[in-house]
Amino acid sequence: MRQTEHEVVVIGGGVVGLTSAWWLLEAGFRVTLVERAPEVGSGASYRNGGQLSYRYVSPLADAGVPWKALQWLFQDAGPLRFKPEADLRQWRWLARFIANCNAASNRRTTAKLLELGEHSRRMMAQLESTVPLAQFGWRDAGKLVVYRSRALFDAAVAKPDPDNTRQVLSGAEAAALEPALAHVAPRLAGGIFNSGEAVADCHAFCVALEQRLREHPRFDGIVHANAQSLFAENGRITAVETDNGWVTGQQFVLAAGIQSRGLAATANIDLPLYPLKGYSLTAPIGPEHTAPEISVTDFERKTLYARIGERLRIAAMVDMVGEDTSLDPRRIDALTRLVRDTMPRAADYTRSEAWAGLRPATPNSAPLLGPTRHGNLWLNVGHGPLGFTFACGTAALLADLMTGRATPFALDFLAWRS
Repeated sequence: MRQTEHEVVVIGGGVVGLTSAWWLLEAGFRVTLVERAPEVGSGASYRNGGQLSYRYVSPLADAGVPWKALQWLFQDAGPLRFKPEADLRQWRWLARFIANCNAASNRRTTAKLLELGEHSRRMMAQLESTVPLAQFGWRDAGKLVVYRSRALFDAAVAKPDPDNTRQVLSGAEAAALEPALAHVAPRLAGGIFNSGEAVADCHAFCVALEQRLREHPRFDGIVHANAQSLFAENGRITAVETDNGWVTGQQFVLAAGIQSRGLAATANIDLPLYPLKGYSLTAPIGPEHTAPEISVTDFERKTLYARIGERLRIAAMVDMVGEDTSLDPRRIDALTRLVRDTMPRAADYTRSEAWAGLRPATPNSAPLLGPTRHGNLWLNVGHGPLGFTFACGTAALLADLMTGRATPFALDFLAWRS
């Protein structure tokens, strides 16, 4: 084992691990980061949707979703693909997911995620003095969710708006607000716009935050090694085994995306996580293009559009295919056809760069954080597609918990219970 025992070892160098490390440093801990890739932010954080959706949190589990999912499976460009595995974890996750597919569970989760979203928005603003927004292309773009189905649009409008911040628009009004939608405007039933939502480059944020970490006097550096297992002794974790030796510590934080599931299992902890594979395209924007200035979500197509500098990021799809990160050319072709049909003049799609990543999701779409049965092992996992949105909020909450401070709101089911 290494001779130096670290105070806090954070496992994971994506946006959740990096923000966890930062808030723990600011709380007074000495922190070491373990990351398997040569560069931080190389996994699910690399080319995600780029949207910071603090007010628009829509848990995947909802009433009617299982029936919709069956329909999506038979659509060539449908938002869902499912590959059955001989893996009990997949089926247990699905059973729990279906149990959450009801209106009551959706309302409860949405309310808690809105609290978390607002907290995360405040924490991101707090970080601005340390990581200038310009370094990662942050822009207050607002968010426009467009609906093609009148029934789905009416149902969305009927949902409560406690802050009275949204604007309800007809299809024509939505296209007038965001001209990039002109081509599809006749097919839109309407849209809902929320100000205060942002877009940014998550990978650039990770790189900028890494630099601030390295400058922090209590940061002990990054161990670039693949964490393989946790070693427990007398009810506590004493070390993490990597492919480059052991890293010992006093406290450990699991923030390694879907890798956290396997690591937790080595300490006899069954995390209800499943990797939801998502795809993105990043296409350059030229002077001849009409790219969206507003962050757009095509609700039925489950497709996100975000302008980040001079590039258009399009993210979509949920593939339940295990821990497979390979690019499926059929899915990329289907996504390309979809975006060409929706925003044909928004970017140069002939020069698109495709990407796929695994989003570690819980059955109810809410992240899990806090202590485990091992007194010095902590969780910050399960953010699904909202890792960038919630990262600052859950990192600050983790620091509160690890220092014994009261959290600003009740965590309820966000707190891990084994």
